[in-house]
Amino acid sequence: MSSNNGQLMSMLFSYLLWYHVNSLQAADIIGWIMWSVGISVEAKADQQKLSFKNSPENRGEWCNIGLWKYSHHPNYFGGIFLWWGIFVTSSLVLEGAEWLVILGPIFLTLLLLFLSGIPLHEESADKKFGNVGAYRVYKKTTSPLIPLLPAVYRNLPLWFKATLLFQFPFYSCNLPQEEPNW
Repeated sequence: MSSNNGQLMSMLFSYLLWYHVNSLQAADIIGWIMWSVGISVEAKADQQKLSFKNSPENRGEWCNIGLWKYSHHPNYFGGIFLWWGIFVTSSLVLEGAEWLVILGPIFLTLLLLFLSGIPLHEESADKKFGNVGAYRVYKKTTSPLIPLLPAVYRNLPLWFKATLLFQFPFYSCNLPQEEPNW
């Protein structure tokens, strides 16, 4: 993140803190922390992927450096997390029909998990790298969305991965089947 963005965030946070110093609640702090983490992760992941793609020695490779070692889609995680952070912070002042703003983070989350985000990128990567052994290991040991250490993710039970970490079977439906190892 550039220093101008950091300065802008600091100024915004300082203003909000000054303006709401007497009414600052836990949800404000939690929401702003979520937003800060989300925007930082999304920006860093995008920067890392751009640098990776612009490097000639990485041509034809999948990105598995930086945050991408811990998640197939850290940029999506950041985007989802920042929008839920905005919702958490705004929830303190919502009344009546204003609660419909929850549809924003819900829509974004569903879009990235089930439609245009992860499924399309997983399909493309599986077709391109599905026969590469190192990619198959990466796919089995790396969380699709929530950044986790591969050593931790690898040892989690499948039901936990599917239920809480969004490791859905349709993310791998285009992965070529491995030959039986007799």
